[in-house]
Amino acid sequence: MARPDRLFRLLQALRTLPAPVTAAVLAEETGVSVRSIYRDVESLRTAGADIGGERGYGYCLIEDGTLPPQMFSRIEIEALALGLAEVRHMGDPALAKAAAAVLGKVAATLPSTSQQHILHAVSQVHRFEDEERYPPLPDLRIVREGCWREEALLIRYTDKQGEATERKIWPLAIMYLDKTLVVLSWCCLREDFRMFRAERIQMVEATGASFRPRRVALLRRYLAELAARQCCADSTSGEGPIRLP
Repeated sequence: MARPDRLFRLLQALRTLPAPVTAAVLAEETGVSVRSIYRDVESLRTAGADIGGERGYGYCLIEDGTLPPQMFSRIEIEALALGLAEVRHMGDPALAKAAAAVLGKVAATLPSTSQQHILHAVSQVHRFEDEERYPPLPDLRIVREGCWREEALLIRYTDKQGEATERKIWPLAIMYLDKTLVVLSWCCLREDFRMFRAERIQMVEATGASFRPRRVALLRRYLAELAARQCCADSTSGEGPIRLP
């Protein structure tokens, strides 16, 4: 591993892991030896990072000189902490890990008093009804990257009758509803917009076929259609949200 990459990973670990964090834990997190951790901590200190602690006790990142200082009001800190906590309950391990990383990076740029505010926010998220908000999900990394890159995906999908079909889709967005996660897509088989429940996607593969630059325009059209259908349903029948397939 290149030294700059190693130092970046160590700094990120110091931002995100509960302090004080021992050299052994840092070594396991970053994939290097404990001896390398000792050397790298000193290198980061020399570069301007204010790292407290010592060998045998553990380290904590007091102030991160590599990131510019941020100023947030107390209520803005509460909103940030609450939003990231909500993301951690979405059942998507990659997003949960990213949310923890964001919180660590933001906290590292705050003055010490504000760091305490963000790490001990008053606003909390807890789900009493179940431990996992969403059922087991497919590899959302592939779906997410398909949206980012505007690349078609091949999925095997089981509908509510239990019938499995293979579809080529253009993934447009991942929508997190209350207890249902859906992938908003253009279905190449039906030549129309479709939303696929994530837990019914049995297989997903990248095809490498690009549909750039149509994603943003298609997503805008689809969201407009959903909003119009919802408005019509509410005004004619008084029913709640549109039922998912």
